Amino acid sequence: MKSLTRLRHLAAIAAASLLFLTAHAADTIKVGEFACLTGKDATFGQSQHKGILLALEELNAAGGVLGRKIEVISEDNQSKSGESATVAKKLLSRDKVIAILGEVTSGRTLEVAPLAQSAKIPLIASGATNPAVTQKGDYVFRVCFIDDFQGTVMAKFALTDLKAKKVATLTSVSSAYSVGLAKYFKETFVAGGGTVVAEQKFSEGDKDFRAQLTAIKAANVDAIFIPGYYTEAALVARQARSLGLTMPLFGGDGWESEKLLEIGGEALNGSYYSTHFTPENKEPAVATFVKKFKARWKNETPDAYAALGYDALYILVDAIKRSGVTEGPKLRDAIAATKNFSGASGITTLDKDRNASKPATIIAVKAGQLQFHKTVAP
Repeated sequence: MKSLTRLRHLAAIAAASLLFLTAHAADTIKVGEFACLTGKDATFGQSQHKGILLALEELNAAGGVLGRKIEVISEDNQSKSGESATVAKKLLSRDKVIAILGEVTSGRTLEVAPLAQSAKIPLIASGATNPAVTQKGDYVFRVCFIDDFQGTVMAKFALTDLKAKKVATLTSVSSAYSVGLAKYFKETFVAGGGTVVAEQKFSEGDKDFRAQLTAIKAANVDAIFIPGYYTEAALVARQARSLGLTMPLFGGDGWESEKLLEIGGEALNGSYYSTHFTPENKEPAVATFVKKFKARWKNETPDAYAALGYDALYILVDAIKRSGVTEGPKLRDAIAATKNFSGASGITTLDKDRNASKPATIIAVKAGQLQFHKTVAP
C-alpha cells in the first residue's frame, strides 16, 4: 500500500513538473536562428551566434520583453546548400518561432526568405547583402548594407584610392553574393572610366586558382577584385603572390573572418576589403559592445557578423516593444518602421525596401595586420 501511495505521489510530482515546464515554455518568446556553425564558412555563423547570445543574455537579464523571457532556438545549416531550408521548416512548423534571425551568406538566406514570407514570420538577415534577399517579400529584412552600395564603394575605391585603370575580377559562379557583387562593381568601375580586362570564374570549394591567375597575369592589370568568401580569397592571395602578381587585391565583406590572415598570411599584405564594422570605431555604442563582447567571450575581439547578429535581435525586440505584440502584421510593420536605431554596427534605419542604410568600412591589410582605412557613407 505504501509503495502504491509513493508511486501516486511520484506521478503527481512528475505531472506537476511537466505542467510547470509546459507553462514555462509557453511563457517564453521563441526566436529562431539559422547559421553556418560548422563547415567551410563556420566563422561567419559562429560570430553571428555569439553576437545573438550576448544580446539574448543582456535582454533576459533585464527582464526580457513584454514580461516574458526570450528563447533563441539555433539551428546549424553546416554551410551546406539546401540545409537552411530544412532547418527553417523545423523552426517555423515545429518550434513556432515568432521571427527568424540569419544568415550571413546571401545564398543560404535566399533559401529561407520565401518560407518566412509564406508563413508571414519576419526574417531578419544579419549579413546577407544580395539585393534579391529582401525582394522575396515584405516579411524579409536585413540589418546590413546591400551589394549595389558595396560594389559602388569598392569600384570608387579602386579608381580613386588604388588609382587602378585596368582590373580583373575573380568571381564564384556558384555564389549569389559573389555574382551580384561583381556585377555592381563592374557597372560603377566602367562608368567611372575604368576597364575590366579579365573576368575569371571559379566555384565554391575550389582550391586551385593558378589557371585563372595565369590568365590575369597576362592581362597586365592594376588590381584584382575578388568578391568571394575568406577561404577562397586567402588561397587566391597565396597563389597570386607565388606567381609573381604583386598588385593590390581587394574584395567585399565576405573576406571578414579571423581565418583570413590565418590562411593567407603575408600574401594578403597590400589588400583591402569592405565590411560593416570595425572594433576601432570609438562611437559609444560600438565601444560598449566591444567591451562587453570581450568580457563574455574570453577577450575575443568581435567582427562585423558578431555586431550584426547582436543588432538583429535587439532590433527585433525593439519592434516588439513598440508594437506590443509578437505576431502578425503589427510586428512586421514595427520592424519596417525601424529608424535611427543605435547599435553595435552603428545607426540602422530600414528603408522602404527593408534594407539597412548605413556606411561601409574599408579595412587594409598591412604588415600582417588588419587596419582601419576609411569609412564611406551611403
